[in-house]
Parts: sequence; structure tokens; C-alpha cells
Amino acid sequence: MGEENKPKEHSDVLREQLRAGLKESDMSNTRLFLSAFTAGLEIGFSILIMGVLYTVLNPIYDEDVLHLIVSLGYPLGFIFVIIGRSELFTEQTALAMVPMLNGNTTLRQLLRLWGVVFIGNIIGGVLFSLLITWIGPARGIIDPDTFSHFARALIDPDLYVILGSATLAGWMMGLLGWLVTTSQETVSRILIIILITAIIGSAKLHHCIVGSIELFCGLLMGAVSPAEYGMVMLFAVLGNVIGGAIFVGALKFSVAKF
Repeated sequence: MGEENKPKEHSDVLREQLRAGLKESDMSNTRLFLSAFTAGLEIGFSILIMGVLYTVLNPIYDEDVLHLIVSLGYPLGFIFVIIGRSELFTEQTALAMVPMLNGNTTLRQLLRLWGVVFIGNIIGGVLFSLLITWIGPARGIIDPDTFSHFARALIDPDLYVILGSATLAGWMMGLLGWLVTTSQETVSRILIIILITAIIGSAKLHHCIVGSIELFCGLLMGAVSPAEYGMVMLFAVLGNVIGGAIFVGALKFSVAKF
């Protein structure tokens, strides 16, 4: 086996995560925001392709089969964001923890990074929601009821279920960042992104950034109230942070230290 094909050691991956986390922490608020805003726009393409698939295939397949087919479109936006190196909040929940746990950054710096990236992602997502709810029906590629269907699927579960669902999604997104770091080639990274995000989509887990677009589209369609949007987002963000920061960031760091 060639040296370049050998799997990376845990400590090597952690060092790369540390370097990447420090690089993100050193970025200015403006640069962070613009990168996060870009990610919020780009990840919306997942909703675009899912909306098209749902609209076209809804008359053909029953709901369960249709859901699995539509979930195949879920990874698209993540490929754009992660391979394109834009800042995504659910990646940063784990990545930004490493420098803080190592003593290179402070809790204040961590919260600053999370806050700027989250706001940029949400604003980008809102803009994409406004665009897609106009272009989709106007071009006849997405039925307006599709946006309502996606949004209602997120708000129907009980809040404690949403919290657990979001924790699993945050956990998987943290693992995604870790596994992408271990990968040597772009093709391998794309395959990992597809595998993990397709699971998140098919399992109907709550990802706060993709979910914010689905919920805001539903809000524009009148299927979601502002209170429902806020409550689901609160529990989705909390769960994503728990899953990424604790189950990946803290645990992976602890393995290397002990």
C-alpha cells in the first residue's frame, strides 16, 4: 500500500482539525459571514432538487418510496458547500471545539464563530427560500404544496423528538467533518458526503440549516407559523450543537488526549 493511501492516524486527523479550527477562528467577522452566507445559499440547492423530484414523482409512487427517492437529492447542497469550502454551522459545532478544548481559543471566540456562521447561513437560506418559492411555481417545476409538505414534516414531531433527531444529525455532521479530513481524494470526500447526508435526509433528521430553508418556505406558503418556526429552530440548533460539539468534538479530542 502506497504511503499516500494509508489511513491517517487519529492524532494526525486531530492535528488537521486543530489547524483548520484555528484558521476559521482567525478569520475576520466579515470573511466568516460572507463564506457562511454563501453556504446558506448553496445548501438550498438540496431543497431545489428535492422539490423537483417530489413534484414530478408524487403522482407515481407511494409516500414511503417517494421519500427515499427524494432523499437522494439531499446531498447536493452539502457537496457544493463542503467541497467548495464554505462555512457551515453544523460542521463548525465539532470543528471549532477542538482549538478551544486544546486551549488555543476561548469560549468567547467559539461563540463568536458559531454566531457569525449561523447568522450568515440563515440569511443566505432565507434569500434562497424567497427565490425558490417564486421561481419553482413560476416555472412549473415545484408545486407550492411541496414546500408545505417539507415544512410540516419538520414541525409534526414532539419537541423532545426534534431534539433527539437534531442531536443525531449534529453527530453525523461532526463525523462527516472528521471523515472528510481523513480522506485523501476529492472523489472519496464526495462519496462520504453523499453517504452521510443521504442518511440524514432519508432518516428525516433535523438539520438546522437545511431545515431553516424548508421551514421558511413553509412559512411563506402559510403552512408554518412564526412561533412554530422559532420553536423548531431552537430545538434543532440545540440538538445539532449537542451532537456535534459533545459526541464528536469533545469525544474525539478526549480519545487523542487519553
